[in-house]
Amino acid sequence: MAKPVKIAHILFMTRQFEEMIQWYQSVFEAEVVQQTPALSFLAFDDENHRFGIANLSVLKETSPTAAAMGEIGINHVAFTYASIGDLLETHARLNEADIHPYWAIHHGMTVSLYYLDPNRNRMELQVDSCSTKEAIEYMTSEAFAANPVGVDIAPDQLLAQFRAGVSAEELLAMPDGPMSAIPVEHGVT
Repeated sequence: MAKPVKIAHILFMTRQFEEMIQWYQSVFEAEVVQQTPALSFLAFDDENHRFGIANLSVLKETSPTAAAMGEIGINHVAFTYASIGDLLETHARLNEADIHPYWAIHHGMTVSLYYLDPNRNRMELQVDSCSTKEAIEYMTSEAFAANPVGVDIAPDQLLAQFRAGVSAEELLAMPDGPMSAIPVEHGVT
């Protein structure tokens, strides 16, 4: 049974965007990796980001899925697995326990499955699809600016491909497709 190897990041929702960024910079000596008026990603170590800060003042006003933006506070906590195989076998184990992801997405730098706990707290189970350096390069690219959310994936299909011997490199490659719609009933991930 695979377990996560680390906590990857926490995403916060706020209406005090600049203050939150400054606080996390001060307390953790974090640096901004990528920032737009709506989102900021900060890191203090070798991870591509440890904190995400979503600006509700912008998101609630500009997003067609404003109801999905959630409220002030923690939006989700992300946990990283060592390999795509570990993530997919965890997905299979959870399916058997009747625990299913509400969102499965390739963010460009991670393959991510989102779950709700009994209190409806959002948990992201992920695997890195590239190195930290490549993730930061992607997060500052035009491709990320054009699609900061990612592309929907089918975890059961990926699991079948994994069990059929498809390489990790192929499974981790970002598929072509339109930007995913944020699941309205669960909030920004």
